[in-house]
Amino acid sequence: MKRFIYEVTEAFRIAFSQIRANKLRSALTALGVIIGIVAVTLMGTAILGIDAGVERSLAGFGDDVVYVTKWPWRRIDDWWTFRNRRDIDVNNIHAINDWIATHPEGSLKVAVPNVAWNATVIRGEYRIGNMVIFGTSADLARIVRSDMKEGRFFTEIESRSARNVVVIGFDVADALFPSESALGQTIRIRSQQYTVVGVAARQGSFLGMFSWDSVVIMPIDAFARSFPIRWANPEIRVQVDVARMEEAKDELRGLMRRVRGLSPEKKEDFELNTQQVIREQIDPIKSKIALGGLFITGLALFVGAIGIMNITYVSVKERTKEIGTRKALGARRRTILLQFLIEAVSICVLGGLGGLATAWALSGVAGALMPAFPLVFSLGLVLLGLGVSVCTGIFSGFAPAWQASKLDPVVALRYE
Repeated sequence: MKRFIYEVTEAFRIAFSQIRANKLRSALTALGVIIGIVAVTLMGTAILGIDAGVERSLAGFGDDVVYVTKWPWRRIDDWWTFRNRRDIDVNNIHAINDWIATHPEGSLKVAVPNVAWNATVIRGEYRIGNMVIFGTSADLARIVRSDMKEGRFFTEIESRSARNVVVIGFDVADALFPSESALGQTIRIRSQQYTVVGVAARQGSFLGMFSWDSVVIMPIDAFARSFPIRWANPEIRVQVDVARMEEAKDELRGLMRRVRGLSPEKKEDFELNTQQVIREQIDPIKSKIALGGLFITGLALFVGAIGIMNITYVSVKERTKEIGTRKALGARRRTILLQFLIEAVSICVLGGLGGLATAWALSGVAGALMPAFPLVFSLGLVLLGLGVSVCTGIFSGFAPAWQASKLDPVVALRYE
């Protein structure tokens, strides 16, 4: 064991002395590995960023919320079948909430109505077009995944009395009130004036997915004064026990069939959607991105490995007499193999460290240029980069090292 430790230590000493003696050659050799590790790390950073961005956007939907809608969120073929369905009646929330009140042990927690319309929001000389206006109840505050930056959500009394109060998203507040607080201020939507009682904290958007930053939320009865509820994409959001999701969906399905008067032989004329439907559509896209990235980074690393292998072969040829001398003095084949293998791995690891540093710097630049894209540079990526560097060094250095270890000392000493 002591002999092996000595051989490894000596191999590292020889490897770094050779790297120092041939700085330019070693740097150019490591360049292929640097490019490969940069590609691996940036691809991993992008994939982790996509995951983080999707999770952040999906948080707005809530993993414990079931959406009762007219249309499914998945891809459909028979468009007319869904087009001819009855609209969702948001007044059905009363029947659902009555059921929840009388069945506290059930998997359903609370139901809230939701309608939406796009409109222009005006405050003095400032205006924002095409903003999403939500009409809902005060119970929405129980199920949304968004904190308040300022103020509060509207109350049950304000909701039932249809007061003209609103909660606005961060970007709406920033655009309409750039240098002052929005709380207590008045905004105009169509012919109605609304008082701002709350501003949601910044959530951020990703790939065009839903964000609370660009919405205006008001009581549904106040919404009805300016917009037609029937044409406002009505839906019902039901918070459920996420640990009993399938049970909750079955319970809600039966309840909706009853309140909509569907006999057992009739098909359902509504849809139960969850964020899992969105995940199932996004996951294949993420897989294709990862597969394409794996091919590109694998190609870059393969080119780098070929460069390392070529230079290691050159190094073996240059030091053939040295190998013959060492073997004549009693060096084992294992010792020679370790010497050249560790030299190849050392170059790859140094290249890997350079690649990681470059990738970290590029991630910082990309993050500054694209603040909406959540780049994630994690410890796992650092360990992955170093692991890939070591594996590349072993792959590219083993064949030349094996050839060096098999040299006949007599032939090697006579090599010119």
